[in-house]
Amino acid sequence: MRTRSLLALAGTVVALSVAATVPASADGAVLTTGSAGGTAVAVGDTLSASLAGGTSATLYSSATSTSGIKCSTSTFTATVTDNPAASGTATESVTGQTFGNCTSNVLGVTGVSSITVNNLPYANAVASGGALAVTPASGSTIQTTVKLTTLLGSITCVYQAAGLNGTTDNSDNSVNFSNQAFAKTSGSSLCPSAGYFTAKYAPVTDNGAAVFVN
Repeated sequence: MRTRSLLALAGTVVALSVAATVPASADGAVLTTGSAGGTAVAVGDTLSASLAGGTSATLYSSATSTSGIKCSTSTFTATVTDNPAASGTATESVTGQTFGNCTSNVLGVTGVSSITVNNLPYANAVASGGALAVTPASGSTIQTTVKLTTLLGSITCVYQAAGLNGTTDNSDNSVNFSNQAFAKTSGSSLCPSAGYFTAKYAPVTDNGAAVFVN
């Protein structure tokens, strides 16, 4: 019996020693591909998404208004900077965001020349459970510059926000922003007096594979 016990103990020690030399699985991270709890997204990977099918990105003058700017195309790209185990918070660097095919129904505005996101990159923190927070670099702001054509010529409108809050949804691998408030910091009276940003991006992908938040 003693010999068997010693052999069993020796076997356990060897097994533990082998386990200690095998790198821990990267699965079970906050951001995964393939499925919830699937393969961990690697630090340095670039995530990207366009607007969900059939949706638009809007910048309206209030949370309940339908007056302002609507864009039928928009994209974003973000580089993963940290992807810890689930129950933690993954971080990303938002390196690009574009808007296109935009129109405006503001009285006196005849068109939207461009929308440019300034002060990139932004930091994006994605928590287990789905909440996300976008923040600018220290001392900076989240800023969007909108150029409009009007009956009186071209005008430039600048909107700023201290940060943005959104949510993720694994059912369609989406990122959602709803009525995120921007203040107008410069521009003529024809510029919308404020900007409330709403958009749904889906699916978010990593090299073509859908990204899940755990």
